[in-house]
Formats: sequence, structure tokens, C-alpha cells
Amino acid sequence: MTEPNDTDRAVTAKQPIISNYGLVLTVYILYLVGFLTGITVLIGVIIAYLQRDETDPICQSHFQFQITTFWIGLLYFFVGFITIHIVIGAFILIWWGIWTLVRCVKGLLILNKGNAIPNPNSWWFGE
Repeated sequence: MTEPNDTDRAVTAKQPIISNYGLVLTVYILYLVGFLTGITVLIGVIIAYLQRDETDPICQSHFQFQITTFWIGLLYFFVGFITIHIVIGAFILIWWGIWTLVRCVKGLLILNKGNAIPNPNSWWFGE
């Protein structure tokens, strides 16, 4: 019996344990859990950045949408936090929570249909 050489090993590449669609779903879940923990949002955005250029166009749009959600959400959160001592800060934080929740749910529903986010860099909800 002969030993397989390096070229034989390169041809038989293994399938990833988690598909790109599974990773997109995971990031949305990490964002939603982030309302309770905070740190999972950072893990989610790191996954989105690392996978964005390694996948198909549909998943790319979702990863870009998640990255945009992170940065705009961070802006809303800090502005709300800084202005919490005046009334407007509380409203900004409420808006941030609703906005983030809607973006995650909408992204999950679009992913479930197997569609791309139409405008992943939108400040609204991806439309």
C-alpha cells in the first residue's frame, strides 16, 4: 500500500464544519445575545470581517450588513451614552436597541429566504 503524497492531500480538501450561511446566522445570533453580554457582538463582527471576502455574494452582503450594523450601532450607543445626562440620550439608546433588533431580525428573515441584503451599507434597514 502506498502513502498518499502532498498533491493527493491537496486534492481532497475537507468541507468546512460550519457553512458560510451558518456563520452568517451565528453572527446575527451573537449580535442578539450581545444585548445581554456585550462581548458577543465583538466576536460577531470579527467573524464578519474575517469571512466577508471568503464567501459567495449573498453571504458577503449579509456580512457587510452586519459590519455596518456594528459600526453605526456603536456610534448610536456612544452618542446615547454620552448624552444620557440629558433626556435625549435615553431616546437615542432606546432607538439604538430597536434599530439593532430590527436589523438583526430583518437580516435573519432575508437570510432564511436565501436572498442578499439589497443595500448592506444602508443606515436604515438594508433597503
